Amino acid sequence: MAAPIGLPVKRREDRRLLTGRGRFVDDVRLPDLVHAAIVRSPHAHARVLAVQARRARALPGVVAVLTIADLPECVAAVPPLVASPRFLRAYTRPAIAGPKVRHAGEAVAVVVADDAYGAADAADAVVVEYAVLPAAATVEAALAPGAARVFDEWPDNIAGPSTAAVGDVTHGFAQAHAIVEAALNVPRVAAMPIEPRGIVAQPDAPDGRLTVWTSTQVPFAVRAAIAAALGLAEEQVRVIAPDVGGGFGAKGHVYPEDVLIPAVARRLGRSVKWIEMRREHFLATAADRDQRHQARLGVTKDGTITAIETTFTRDGGAYPVLGDVITLNTINHLPGPYRVAHLRGTALNVVTHKSFTAAYRGAGRPEGAYVLDRLLDRAARVVRLDPAELRRRNLIRPDEMPFATGLRYRDGVPIVYDPADYRAAFDRLLDRFEYGEWRIAQQARHASTTPIGIGLSAYLEGTGIGPFEGADVRIDPSGMVYLQIGVSSQGQAHETTLAQVCAAELGVDTDRVVVVGGDTAVLGYGNGTIASRVAAVAGPAVQRTSREVARKARLVAAELLECAPADVVLARGVAHVTGLAERQVELGALARASLRSPTLLREGTPGLHACAFFRPETVTWAFGAHACAVEVDVETGSPRLLRYAAVHDCGRPLNPMVVEGQLHGGIVQGIGAALAEELIYDGAGQLLTGSLMEYGVPRADQVPSLEVIALDFPSTRNEMGIKGVGESGIISPVPAIANAVEDALADRGAEVSRVPLTAASVWEALRRASTHPGHSRV
Repeated sequence: MAAPIGLPVKRREDRRLLTGRGRFVDDVRLPDLVHAAIVRSPHAHARVLAVQARRARALPGVVAVLTIADLPECVAAVPPLVASPRFLRAYTRPAIAGPKVRHAGEAVAVVVADDAYGAADAADAVVVEYAVLPAAATVEAALAPGAARVFDEWPDNIAGPSTAAVGDVTHGFAQAHAIVEAALNVPRVAAMPIEPRGIVAQPDAPDGRLTVWTSTQVPFAVRAAIAAALGLAEEQVRVIAPDVGGGFGAKGHVYPEDVLIPAVARRLGRSVKWIEMRREHFLATAADRDQRHQARLGVTKDGTITAIETTFTRDGGAYPVLGDVITLNTINHLPGPYRVAHLRGTALNVVTHKSFTAAYRGAGRPEGAYVLDRLLDRAARVVRLDPAELRRRNLIRPDEMPFATGLRYRDGVPIVYDPADYRAAFDRLLDRFEYGEWRIAQQARHASTTPIGIGLSAYLEGTGIGPFEGADVRIDPSGMVYLQIGVSSQGQAHETTLAQVCAAELGVDTDRVVVVGGDTAVLGYGNGTIASRVAAVAGPAVQRTSREVARKARLVAAELLECAPADVVLARGVAHVTGLAERQVELGALARASLRSPTLLREGTPGLHACAFFRPETVTWAFGAHACAVEVDVETGSPRLLRYAAVHDCGRPLNPMVVEGQLHGGIVQGIGAALAEELIYDGAGQLLTGSLMEYGVPRADQVPSLEVIALDFPSTRNEMGIKGVGESGIISPVPAIANAVEDALADRGAEVSRVPLTAASVWEALRRASTHPGHSRV
């Protein structure tokens, strides 16, 4: 059916996925396929003295047991996703550890067998002799004098700093009537996609290329890493991301296994499959957050923000794969949607003997919102203002737009917010949430054992970072439209939304558009499905390309229909003359005629085909705000969400239903981070919450009905007016819920400064408040 841009049409891919016709990495079957299992270090820091594999090699069905000695191409084979700036220390990362392991779970050997069970049994039979070394498993330990170093060639465990400032914070704090300070910690959390990672490598595909199927968000980056490590030209490597069961940023990096499994396949001359187990996922897949802030905020008597400052650390684990991207994101998003004349953010990017952290949905933005919103609520209490009113007074007004913050985004461009009306959007949230009514209900429950708290949070998100995306559009003689893109989907509905963009330009139904992505063979290059960028960057590329094909179709139709190109209308899969629908020609016939079109031949571009790219000057800025009501049982400490509402500005929505789904998903993940999720390590670098029995993910009974309002303030950074939405939903739940819990307990003197807010942690805050007034933080 026809689906112009902006209609809430159902996702086209869902029927295929829900009826079991999706094709994931583990569904790839090849002749002569063997299976790999990885032997991983149980120690966070150790020298590998010997690998004894005789017993493993003797087991039935075992093909090979390989170490770094057998795979020298894997010594320094895993590049960072983002090249480190000159002020961050360089490092190398092996695809399989050599003389030293730097975190528990790092690979030390790979076993290949006829089936996955045999490979796992043989991996258990491999005996590795280690010399265990002291581990620096926390930031405090890593920064201590004489700490064990993650990289022997570094003088310490500091990868480098991240700093940015606006105005003069000393002057700003001098103007303040009140200054609130807080130590605010955001723990390490995991993305936990439903499908763990997996790879199949075919060393000599029918087209002669090394072909790799992998569950990734960045197939072109994976291709580049494989080619570089194995000494191949990139054109000799094909990487395919088939259906991917969630990514959320965790699959947005090049992993050791992405290089290791293709290297093994080439060594053996056989196709090799490796599928990650959930325990491996906990140990070896990227986590995120793990920031510790010492922050302060100054306000005048009337609640005007005078300055904000935070000094913080980020635990990057053993390999700082994103350099300072996350910490810069935190600093750049710290002012949020408010006028902040004086700001300073200072971060240390620290390495430790834990699995590496990278980007999980939000990627530094939730941390900035958590710091800002927690301080705003405490400042409101000090100056005796309602938290909503304090925020309203500081929100940037429409007449101040476009608003320059004075900071520079990580693409080097000064940050200037897209025009929007933050106050109107915030007021709409308060109305939908019924903020005033909830304050009345709170007073009624003031003295009960289940008091109510109300939490707010507002944010801005930089979305749609470049450098570019492209699209290739072709109409074949059957009238089918083939749209090839450089990005891959992990559930974002590209087959629906980008087909809508293409169909709107060509005048066809979306079911006539075949969307192909996630394959390095179909387009020259793509930068990946990360950073809320596909709609805002690939969308305009698809529109430009489709528009060029439509132009060519009108030229050919004008020749056949003997009219001016401007009089040709493309609709319902045909081209007809304006006002004369009976004078028409089908798109398939146009495609055939286009190969001999005199006009197109003169242009040198026969065929209804085009390829175009879009390069944004910088990111778009999307606004959002969340409100929630939480009930706390003071006898058990258990918090319970009663209501949750959010507004979000995604610019011009391609498909409102998809936008709502993205926001719901992000909010639920944020609720999980607020109430349950934390990766906990002991002092020796051992993961204590390494299964779904210990690591809490959000449950259905923890999530109330979510009310989401989509706003439409079109971006000025692309011709479609689009702003990204993929990561936005996760930014505000943690600060909003934490504010609500603290609001519920404010009269009892309890403060919460870290998450997750489990029943045990809230109960401990209440206990401390009753026995040690003024020292009740958790």
